Amino acid sequence: MPTVTVIQPTIAEEKAVKIRCAAYCRVSSDSEDQLNSFMAQMRYYSQVFDNSETEELIDIYADEGITGTREDKRDEFQRLMKDCRKGKIDRIYTKSISRFARNTRDCLKNVRELKSLGITIYFEKENIDTANMTDEMMITIMGGLAQEESTSISKNIKWSYQKRFEKGTVNVFSAPFGYKLSNGSLIINETQAQIVKEIFEMFLNGIGYQRISEICQNKYSSYKDNFSYYGIRYILSNEKYIGDSKYQKTFTTNTLPYRKLPNKGELIQYYIQATHKSIISKEMFEKAQALIECRKHKNILSESPFSGKIICANCGTKYKRKCSGDKIYWVCRRHDNLAQLCTNKRIEEKFIRQSFIILHNKLLFNYKQILVPLQTSLQDLKLKKFSGNTNVMDIHKEIAKLKEQTHVLARLKTKGFLDEAKFIEQTTELTAKINKLQSELKKLTQSDDEDETLEQIEMLIDFFEKRDNPITEFEELAFESIVEKIVVINQHELEFHLIGGLKLKESI
Repeated sequence: MPTVTVIQPTIAEEKAVKIRCAAYCRVSSDSEDQLNSFMAQMRYYSQVFDNSETEELIDIYADEGITGTREDKRDEFQRLMKDCRKGKIDRIYTKSISRFARNTRDCLKNVRELKSLGITIYFEKENIDTANMTDEMMITIMGGLAQEESTSISKNIKWSYQKRFEKGTVNVFSAPFGYKLSNGSLIINETQAQIVKEIFEMFLNGIGYQRISEICQNKYSSYKDNFSYYGIRYILSNEKYIGDSKYQKTFTTNTLPYRKLPNKGELIQYYIQATHKSIISKEMFEKAQALIECRKHKNILSESPFSGKIICANCGTKYKRKCSGDKIYWVCRRHDNLAQLCTNKRIEEKFIRQSFIILHNKLLFNYKQILVPLQTSLQDLKLKKFSGNTNVMDIHKEIAKLKEQTHVLARLKTKGFLDEAKFIEQTTELTAKINKLQSELKKLTQSDDEDETLEQIEMLIDFFEKRDNPITEFEELAFESIVEKIVVINQHELEFHLIGGLKLKESI
């Protein structure tokens, strides 16, 4: 019988294995005091782990001056969660629950996910360690208190606005295109007002949103940002241009995470007439609203999985859907406006559907020869790239130091110890250094994009592994699951751009 020898790790080897820790910091506003708190947190966590024999600091994740009520607005928090999912972190330290999240639901969701990954969190202020299962109840209580603080502030603000709406004494903080603000009142900007009149006239003469957008952007380039497709729609539906004001068109939800939604009867709306001088007549405005409603019903009938996904290879313009008799076509918008602008002609929708069916079935039978080798190559490339185990910690520390210096300069200037010229000179130099370091950091952390590509390729493989049979009819769900866009090379060839960056051509 063979002898089995158990090799125990030496004391030196045991000491070498340290718990990989991360620190998460956040301040809730851009005020000077909060910025000091931000820098203090950064310094604190950098120093805590310097002499630790059992733990090592992998990275500091810090969101500055961003709301805590919505986790999707915290870039560093999202980076922290992504690194946790990649297995880079064993334990997280944070000052308090209110620093980590002001939304109980998201707090618990993230804590549970991290516990499932074997990652613990220590909340210093509350002395709560998620390594102890019984603490989840404490997190619910403390998270609820943090959430209540944020909700209470929001309710007070809403109440004050409601009272102003009822009295008709709402302050105007921004002016729509065509007006300018003067002591809280809307005053007509004659140059812009003339353009607004032209937009209404073009629309009532049958010209669509997209074409009006193109005309205005070419004719009035200095105001280009106001004339997107949605910008034109906004102008045409804004009651401000007849001198009236409607308040509470949108509302913010009462529960976290707060969301801004269109008011469809949830709250009272306030319509006040003659709050300022009009640019267009009420008759013209009402005609425009009637035409908008007519087009809305027409657009509902023309919804399609291809909407916004078909691009012209010739000019880069999106295709639009058109009906001719009993057939449906997709046509380049520029070609449709004027044939000389683009040579790509229209394509019947049924041929686009047929091309996808053929592409889908080709991949179904050949994905193991196409996608699996691609997946393997990406995995090998990733391993080679990060075999050096690059650590971005030093750059984060240097950026934090430079930011602190800028805040010190700001305080010195405020107190009169530093003149304006010297302040500008020194802050400009510090900003340049910060930008350079952030550029280097971006190069070192480009792996996130590669990880996403790899994940999408894996999703493609998983999609086809679950498909049993080829398709004989167009499946909308299958198309939306794997196709990002279609580029029209010409009337006879399409290029399908799939998730994961895969591009495959298919004849029509």
